[in-house]
Amino acid sequence: MDDWDEIRTAYQVARFGTVSGAAEVLGVHHATVIRHIDALETRLGVKLFQRHARGYTPTEAGQDLLQVAQVTDDQFSQLFSRIKGQREALSGELVVTSLQGMTELLIPVLMAFQAEHPDIIIRHLTGERLFRLEYGEAHVAIRAGAIPEEPDNVIQPLVMQNMSLAAAESYIDRFGAPKDQADLVNHRFVGHDAEDYRAPYMRWLSGVIPRERVVYRTLDLVEMYDAVTAGAGIGFVPSWFLPSRPTLREVMPPQDDWVAPLWVVTHVDLHRSAKVQGFLRMLKAAAQEWSHQGCSVPTGSPSSKKSASKASSTSS
Repeated sequence: MDDWDEIRTAYQVARFGTVSGAAEVLGVHHATVIRHIDALETRLGVKLFQRHARGYTPTEAGQDLLQVAQVTDDQFSQLFSRIKGQREALSGELVVTSLQGMTELLIPVLMAFQAEHPDIIIRHLTGERLFRLEYGEAHVAIRAGAIPEEPDNVIQPLVMQNMSLAAAESYIDRFGAPKDQADLVNHRFVGHDAEDYRAPYMRWLSGVIPRERVVYRTLDLVEMYDAVTAGAGIGFVPSWFLPSRPTLREVMPPQDDWVAPLWVVTHVDLHRSAKVQGFLRMLKAAAQEWSHQGCSVPTGSPSSKKSASKASSTSS
C-alpha cells in the first residue's frame, strides 16, 4: 500500500481535527501533515476535508476513506501487539543445537526449562553440522573449539570441558594399562573417523600414536564414549563422564592440551527475547554445577559480537 503513510496521516487529522494534533501523535512536522493531505486529495481527485478556522472536518468522501483507515490502523496495532507478545512469550519452539557428547549434561537443563514453561516445545539438534543462527535454524548453539566468528552473533564462554584418557577394566584385563606416554603406541584406541578432526585432544593423540592404532573409529561422539566404556580401546571421554562409569579408569593424568572450550552462541536479533534469555539463565546456572563434574568455568571472557565468518569444524 504505497499511500498508507498519507492515509494514516489523514486518519489522524480526522481524529484530532487539527494539523497540530496529527503532527504530534505521528511525530512529524505540521508541514508534512499538510503535504500528505494535499498529495492524497490530488491523487484521489476529491476533497477529503473542509478547512476552517478551528481545523479540519472530513467530507463525505473523507468519512468513507477514514472508516477503512481506522479498521486498517486497528488491525496493524493488533498485529504489532501479537508480534511483540510472541517475542516476549515463553512458548512455541526453543531450538538448541549442541555436540552429541553433551546430551547427558543438557537433557536435565532442557527438561527443567520445559517444566518451568510447559508451553515450550524443545528441539535439541545434535551433530557436527554448523547450524546457521542467522537463518533461524536455531535459537541457541553450544559450540566447541575455537571461538565462533559468524557475523551478528553474541558469543559467550560457557565452560572449559576437561577430557580424560580412559580405558575400561575389561580392556585393561586383556591388554594391560599403558606404562607411560611412550607405551601408548603399543595399545588399541577408539577415535574419530575423520583423520583431521580438530578437537584439541584428538589432535594431541594423532601426534602421539600412529593412525593405524585407532582400531575403532566413528563419527558419533556418544558411540565413541560407549565404545571406550565397552572395552573396544583406550579413548577420550569427558571428565564428568567418569563418576557415573565406575568401570572406566584414567590411564594418564589430564593435560592442558586436552581441554576443549565450549561457547554459547545466539543471534543478536533473538538474544534479548524472553525465551532465549530465560534458557540462557538456566543454562549458565547449570554450568556452575558442571564445574563440580569435570568442567571448569572460564573467567574474564566478555560477551562478544563477532563479524568474521570462519567457524571451527568441531562446532554445532
